[in-house]
Amino acid sequence: MKLSRRFWGAAAAAGLLLALAACGEADQNKASSLYSSAPSRKEDSLNTSSQPPESLESSVKEISMTDSLGNRVSLPLNPKTVCLYGSYSQAWLLAGGELAGVTQDALEERQLDIGQASIVGTVKEPSAESILALDPDLVVLSADIAAQQEMLDVLESAGLACLSYRVDTFEDYAFMMEQFCLATGDSQAYQTAVTQVAQEIEAAKATGAQGAAKAGQAPRVLLIRAFSTGIKAKTEDELAGVILQDLGCQNIASQHPSMLEDLSLEEVIAADPDFIFVTTMGDEAKALGYLDSVIAGNPAWSGLSAVKENRYTVLPKDLFHYKPNNRWGESYRYLGKILYPEEAWDPWD
Repeated sequence: MKLSRRFWGAAAAAGLLLALAACGEADQNKASSLYSSAPSRKEDSLNTSSQPPESLESSVKEISMTDSLGNRVSLPLNPKTVCLYGSYSQAWLLAGGELAGVTQDALEERQLDIGQASIVGTVKEPSAESILALDPDLVVLSADIAAQQEMLDVLESAGLACLSYRVDTFEDYAFMMEQFCLATGDSQAYQTAVTQVAQEIEAAKATGAQGAAKAGQAPRVLLIRAFSTGIKAKTEDELAGVILQDLGCQNIASQHPSMLEDLSLEEVIAADPDFIFVTTMGDEAKALGYLDSVIAGNPAWSGLSAVKENRYTVLPKDLFHYKPNNRWGESYRYLGKILYPEEAWDPWD
C-alpha cells in the first residue's frame, strides 16, 4: 500500500510537536508520547495506551512501519534488521535496536559498535547474496542510492521486507526515528534521540534570531559543495543550507540561480557574501585541492570580505555531510557560533 510521503511527513511533524509539549510531564507520559502521536493506522497492532514499550513487548507481536516513499510493511516487534547505510545503522542503534548486517561505512565513517553484525558490502555495492544469507526480517535502504534501489526486486522477490528512507532535514530524521522506535518498542530512545534534540534546535533558532535582530540584517552567505572534479553552489537542497536558512541567513545562490548550475567566481566576487561555507563530497583532500586550484586562478578571491575577515569555513563532514542524527542540534550550534559569535551558545554544549 502506497501513502504519500507528505502525509507521513506531516504526521511525524505533528508527533514531534506533541512530544515536545509533553517534555515537562512525568516519565510515564513521556514514554507514551511516541505512540500517542504516531500516524493513525487501523491495522497497527501496537497498543497506543500510556504503557511504556517495555510492558507492551510481551503482548505486541507485530507492528507496521512506513518509509519515506509511503511503503508500509508489517513486521515482528524487534525485527532482525540489515541497514545498508551507516547513518541509518546508527539511527537503528539509537532507537534501541540490534543489527544483523551493515555496510562498510558503518565502521569506516561512523565507527559504530556493530556487535556481531555482518558486513554486507558497501553503500554503493551492497551484496544481495550476503543479505539473503542473513535471512533478515527487515532491510533498510537509502532512497537516494541507485544501486540499492536497483536491488529491491531481488530482495522483495526473496520475501524480505524492505523500507527506503530519505533524510535531508531534521523532520525527515524525526519521522524515520519514529518508525524505528515503533519497531523496537523503545519510546525513551525517541525522547532522547529526537525530542531532546528538537529542543536544542528550537533553542538554537531562537538564539540565531536574537543575533540576527541585533545585527539588523540577515547574514549573506555562500554555500559551496566541493568534490574532486568540480564545485557547486547549494541552497536548501543541502543539509547545511537548510540550517543556514533556519538561522536567518540569506543565501546568495537563491538570488543568482545560475550559480547552482555553474559556480562563477565572478558572480561570487560581485555579490561579496559575508560568509562562505564549504562542504566536501568524497575524498576531502581531493575536493579541497580542486577548490584551491580554482581559487588560485582568480586573485580577486582573496579580496572577498569573507576571506579577508576569516569568515571562510570548511564544515566538518560528521555534522554536515553525513547525517548528524542525534547530533543535529550540534550542527545548528556549530553554524550559529560562526554567524553570531556574540550570542550565548555554550549552555547546550
